[in-house]
Amino acid sequence: MEKEAIRASSEEVSLEFKSLIDSQDLDSMKQLQHIILGRLQDSNAVLSHFNDYSEQCFAEVSTHLSSNTRLLTSMKSDLDYIFQKLRSIKAKIKATYPDAFPDDSTIESLDRRPDLEVPQ
Repeated sequence: MEKEAIRASSEEVSLEFKSLIDSQDLDSMKQLQHIILGRLQDSNAVLSHFNDYSEQCFAEVSTHLSSNTRLLTSMKSDLDYIFQKLRSIKAKIKATYPDAFPDDSTIESLDRRPDLEVPQ
């Protein structure tokens, strides 16, 4: 008997809630949810396609990037070696001929070339 009273009161409450909500509003909300679902599915498909395309482009570029990185690393070590040798040669020349390389104050007086960046 108590269960029947609870059931009857819950049915009464649910009917009251149904009367509070307009069925047209509910249908409109369902329609909007379906539209949003469709847009999200379209966006997901576009993003999946973009990810596939990006992965393909990365695979093509990564080989070039790694080979160019190796080339630049090799060039840097070669240039470091060259500059080390030049510094060594310069130090030997300066030790043998102290006046071979002028200091900063004499460089300015010796360099009489016009400055091409200054507007005339």
